[in-house]
Amino acid sequence: MRKLEKTYLRAFFNIMFVSNLILTGCSEISNDYNGLESKNEIANIQQMNQISMDQYTPRLENTAIVQLDINGSPVIIEVNGQDAPITAGNFIDLVERGFYNGLVFHRVIKDPTPFVAQGGDPDGTGMGGFIDSKTKQRRYIPLEIKLENDEKPVYNQSLGIQGSVSPKSVVLKHKRGAIAMARSAMPNSASSQFYIALSDLDFLNGDYAVFGKVIEGMNIVDNIDEGDRINSAYVTSGLENFKK
Repeated sequence: MRKLEKTYLRAFFNIMFVSNLILTGCSEISNDYNGLESKNEIANIQQMNQISMDQYTPRLENTAIVQLDINGSPVIIEVNGQDAPITAGNFIDLVERGFYNGLVFHRVIKDPTPFVAQGGDPDGTGMGGFIDSKTKQRRYIPLEIKLENDEKPVYNQSLGIQGSVSPKSVVLKHKRGAIAMARSAMPNSASSQFYIALSDLDFLNGDYAVFGKVIEGMNIVDNIDEGDRINSAYVTSGLENFKK
């Protein structure tokens, strides 16, 4: 009986720990970011609602393959522009700019259960994002989730645990090896930070935008530690599907 109680307690605390990570561990920006950034994001959201998402750029209209060299070893990612064209396009654009070259994985969580390896922050603190050289402002992208049986993604709203009492079934799921955008509590706050799922994380489905998956080198991802670097990132195929 005592052994059974200990098992239940361990499971309970693991669930509570992971639930806390959902709120803080995948945040692109701290929930305490300043009012100016909040206003900028609100303006960004209003602009997103006015622009036809079919014309939004950068975008990826099919698939592309990206190679990340991490600690000298290749990790191959299939980027899915069919089901997440804006999120995938943002990633491809940053890869093409050389933005990710040299950046560290600033958050890697493996205990008490494998969770995520997160990188893409130019500051290395979990607070940074991509600053567009033209606008001199941080670029945010809309939350983009495609539901099963839908022709197009839904934008600007959480469709998982955070946004609905009855979460919807999504096309791109948080299976082991999935790559998705990190964000704050604001749905449209993703910029450049991404994470790779170290195990199946279905409780994140619908709340964070998955846009690809690791197809080779998951053993390299499993061994990432905090502070490890992306030596380089480049598109190996599918660049013809990218629109700036």
